[in-house]
Amino acid sequence: MAIIEDFLISTKHIENISEEEYDKAKSLLVILDAIARTTYQSLYIIDYFRNDFLYVSENQLLLCGHTADEIKEMGFMFYIKHVPNEEQKMLVELNKSGFNFYERLPIEERMSYSISYDFHIISNKKKTLINHKLTPIALSKDNRIWLAVCVVSLSAHESPGHIEIRKQGQTSFWEYVLDNHKWIENSGIILTEKEKDILSLSARGYTMNDIADYLCVAIDTVKFYKRKLFQKLNVKNIAEAISFATNYKLL
Repeated sequence: MAIIEDFLISTKHIENISEEEYDKAKSLLVILDAIARTTYQSLYIIDYFRNDFLYVSENQLLLCGHTADEIKEMGFMFYIKHVPNEEQKMLVELNKSGFNFYERLPIEERMSYSISYDFHIISNKKKTLINHKLTPIALSKDNRIWLAVCVVSLSAHESPGHIEIRKQGQTSFWEYVLDNHKWIENSGIILTEKEKDILSLSARGYTMNDIADYLCVAIDTVKFYKRKLFQKLNVKNIAEAISFATNYKLL
């Protein structure tokens, strides 16, 4: 089992953050709260200077039976209380490796990267596989991550892990291999225009017949493209394909 200190490696060199800077950050909370009201996804802000959560949305996915204020009070203890022991170790490792990766980035690019990973949370003995996407929204004066926003959604996978760092606007990404404890560059997935059309129309509720009519193709052609899509994305159905494509910004 991890301990709280295992999650605090990111704060060692952050310069002091003034109360004035915290006052300026309050506008971010208002914006994030408005966004949270429009989505089922849970949102929260990690404060790496104070080692706690600056904001937690009321969305139920993350709360595990707690209120948002209770989770803010728990801070990183939330992970220890609601994440399986073996996956806590994974979170500690990706935390260390993620910040090591980040420290090597050019300063001017540091706000352009995000990290994504899957792990289980336990609520009332029920395990749910969720996806975390974390990206910095404020840096300290010494250009280290001060505040980061995390978007929590249901995972498109069936197992924990799938640790990836992506730069905005790039198809390629860096994948962390837990067995080798290192980052490996991946060229990424590129969808054809036809595959994008089928996913987009499916997301809008079109049936296969509807899609065939809209694209002026035979229904067997739609079935062929869907099979290829499932293979390419390594998913089992169109719902998982839409979730995967949305999560990884393939559309």
